[in-house]
Amino acid sequence: MMDSFLRDSARRLLAGEIPLKDITVVFPNRRAGIFFLKQLGTLIHAPVWMPRVLTIEDLFYELAGQRPVDQLTLLFELYGVYAQLSNHPETFDRFYFWGELILKDFNDVDQFLVDAKRLYHHLADIKTIEKDWSYLTDHQLALIQAFWKSFEGTGSKHQESFLRFWQILFELYEGFRASLETTGYAYPGMLYRRVAESLSELSAPGSHLVFMGFNAFTSAEEKLIRHYVRYHGAEVYWDIDAYYVEDARQEAGMFFRQYQKDSVLGPTFPKELPVGIQDNPKEIASYVTPLKVSQANLVGSILEQVSTKEDWEQTVVILPDEQLLFPVLNYLPPAVGSVNVTMGYLVKNAPVYIFLEAVLDLQRYTKRIGDDLFFYHKPAKELLSSVYLHHLNPVFCKQVIRDSTLQNQVHLPAEVLANGGELFSLVFRAYHPETVLSGLQGIMLALSGQLSEEALERSYLFQCYRQLNRLKEVFDGRDGKLPGMELMLRIVRQLFRQIRIPFEGEPLRGLQVMGVLESRNLDFKRVIICQMNEGSFPPSGSLNSMIPYNLRRAFGLPVQEQNDAVYSYTFYRLLHRAEEVHLIYTISGSEGKPAEKSRYLLQLAEELTGEQIQKREEVVFAPVDARNAPEITIAKSDAVMHALDRYMFSPNRDSPVAFSPSALNTWLDCRLKFYFMYIAGITETEEVKEGVDAAVFGNLIHGALENLYLGFIARKKRTTLEAADFPGLKPFVDPAIEKAIRKQYFLEESQEVKVEGHLAIVRDLLHNYMLQVLKWDEEQAPFQIISLEAGKRYRAQLEIQTAFGPRNVALGGIIDRVDLQNGVVRLMDYKSGKDEKQFSSVASLFDRDDKKRNKAAMQTFFYGFLFRQNFPDNTLPVRPALVNLRDIFLPDFTPYLVEKEVKADPLEVTDYADYQEDFEAGLRGLLEEIVDPEVPFDQTSDLRKCGYCPYRTLCGR
Repeated sequence: MMDSFLRDSARRLLAGEIPLKDITVVFPNRRAGIFFLKQLGTLIHAPVWMPRVLTIEDLFYELAGQRPVDQLTLLFELYGVYAQLSNHPETFDRFYFWGELILKDFNDVDQFLVDAKRLYHHLADIKTIEKDWSYLTDHQLALIQAFWKSFEGTGSKHQESFLRFWQILFELYEGFRASLETTGYAYPGMLYRRVAESLSELSAPGSHLVFMGFNAFTSAEEKLIRHYVRYHGAEVYWDIDAYYVEDARQEAGMFFRQYQKDSVLGPTFPKELPVGIQDNPKEIASYVTPLKVSQANLVGSILEQVSTKEDWEQTVVILPDEQLLFPVLNYLPPAVGSVNVTMGYLVKNAPVYIFLEAVLDLQRYTKRIGDDLFFYHKPAKELLSSVYLHHLNPVFCKQVIRDSTLQNQVHLPAEVLANGGELFSLVFRAYHPETVLSGLQGIMLALSGQLSEEALERSYLFQCYRQLNRLKEVFDGRDGKLPGMELMLRIVRQLFRQIRIPFEGEPLRGLQVMGVLESRNLDFKRVIICQMNEGSFPPSGSLNSMIPYNLRRAFGLPVQEQNDAVYSYTFYRLLHRAEEVHLIYTISGSEGKPAEKSRYLLQLAEELTGEQIQKREEVVFAPVDARNAPEITIAKSDAVMHALDRYMFSPNRDSPVAFSPSALNTWLDCRLKFYFMYIAGITETEEVKEGVDAAVFGNLIHGALENLYLGFIARKKRTTLEAADFPGLKPFVDPAIEKAIRKQYFLEESQEVKVEGHLAIVRDLLHNYMLQVLKWDEEQAPFQIISLEAGKRYRAQLEIQTAFGPRNVALGGIIDRVDLQNGVVRLMDYKSGKDEKQFSSVASLFDRDDKKRNKAAMQTFFYGFLFRQNFPDNTLPVRPALVNLRDIFLPDFTPYLVEKEVKADPLEVTDYADYQEDFEAGLRGLLEEIVDPEVPFDQTSDLRKCGYCPYRTLCGR
């Protein structure tokens, strides 16, 4: 069996003169104690009382005769003292964040035995520092002066506020501690300080103390251990290596070098330090993977090389990032019989947490209109789409989502959402600070019944339910003084995110999978460490504190350098006795940024040398196809030709599907897009639009104008409008708009139209546009309306030559308005965009390679063709027109098309008949191309057209 620090320490205790039953061993964490007892057990061959094993925390709390209370209770107590001290106290909701920082600082102040009065009191007066703090070293004083120099002579509101807050911090510290003494509560640092400051009152320990495997002490811990070593003969077993202790450049040995100089702790170090890192034979392999999740696959590959005769407990997989846990477990080879996971798994990574998070999120976006409650559509739809609700009532969930999308409901009525069943009614209701905890518990109980066969998910729910019970107990003791809803949700969310689910299993058997800090004092033959990237191992450094860096450093409070030293030691001690070390890092970072390899990898490459050390680096490639996406071409098969045949007249088909101008423009833009839309029938995903996009705005203006003129025709029983009619039309503008909104959003006549937010702005825009249309129409009066959008769907046919002989193709379209004015038939197409009226030639309208091809002009000429086909006896001029609403406010506005050839004068289109022959020839050629079996559906060569295409992901553009 491989020797280890714990095995060597156990052998040392056995070789001593003190019986094991009279020994208490103190460890930095509980995990090391379990493994120590195992090693000790393998060395004992007769019945014997085992030593007592404690953590350093347990020892302090035992000596203090008390354990700390939970964080939320402490925050309430802290706020109570703060409210008494401050002239204008913030609400608890606003204080909560600062309270967390202050609590952490108070804990540090006590753990490191800092003089709180000198730290907090009168720091704004630099002269006080110079006068009263003569005990500080020049270096400490310089650090403090450097910090406060930025505050001299400034009137910054932020700085003044900061200073005012600092002026009460010492009083807050003292008052808070006094309050806790009265209530019988305490925080960890308070108990540590109580013990450290009353060492003379401590009775002699009932057993021989051995402090084992420590690296960095807090000041309170160091003081207690020095006391026991000096006065009671306690021992300290150091888990160290000469490689980093004797080299002043190595941050891993920073604390040990300090303790070696101490008059009490120094003699506890061995005379000759172990040299395991440098002298023990080991192979160190580093790997770079392209993706974070690729590391799990690589871990499985490494473990497949392990001999089946080996004990798996001699191998450890270290996961600095817990999100890798399940991917790694999934890739373990079958030969791994058992696995011991010691790191726990955060509930926030579980599917059921995502559901609970969505429930909390839902409460943030409630809305009341009168007595009716509404929920914002995004979290509501996420919940309806979740497996937990969808599984219970899939038909209901699909129906609500479909209806809300069709009606473009930004807020969904709670009354409708609650109709899905019991769990639906619990989720889709408004909660308040007084009811949110019990409401969440009710949801969890209902969920647990649904998850009867999901043991892991039920375990998550149980842990969350238990923590909510504890939270309720805390709030029940507050005499009804609850924080606001926003803070309640934040507290619950924070509580859930901190819950870890312990994995059940035998801790001393099988492959060991653990986090970084759980590995302290443990030695393994084979070490595999994932995510060896800066920011993961070591973790990115940021100490949230009210006490700035310079002041923390001056008063001996922990700063980032100490944190770095702790993690550096944790890394290097894994190399003490390892024979194989596999270090894996990735080049893929967050937010698309490249990741950096850990500094420890760079240090090993440059600094660790020796005949016994073999190092290698591998790049683990993932198969990547670097070629461009292949061009997509779809030939016209028999099935496709059959689909196109739907557009043809035949003896068996009197009413075929008609090609619209939009379909023809789509073919000219991109034949593949035409295939997706009109052959394959792939439609765009319908989504709720919180704003009003161009398409919806166009629908509304078309509908409102149609409602306005249809209403006039119905009231007056005539289709001709005189100039005198227009003042009487203005009062009907808003009702016409409201009717268009009802149609757009599928509202019943009895439903109230709630016009607010974006829609209120759009309604005002529509009102202005329509008044301007009426003004322009009044100038054009009199005119007679022949048809409006809903009143006439024009159909026509055109004979073309196909591979199967001459066929008649069906064509159709809806003209917004056809009227007769001064002996001219006007075909008016309303446009809400920036459509141009100018075109270079009729041929250009069918030229897909023309970058300036005018699709709107092509569409209005198409309407001319339809009108001529429907009224072959008409002898009046037919004039296509584009009513661009953005231009209608211009004083020289005209809606008529203009032909502008190169170096020629503009020519306004006055009659479609002048262009009919050329247009029908172009149209016939276009249709013959569409039905030609030899012309495939391929992609456009103009990539600019792909920018907003809904099918671009299908073709890889």
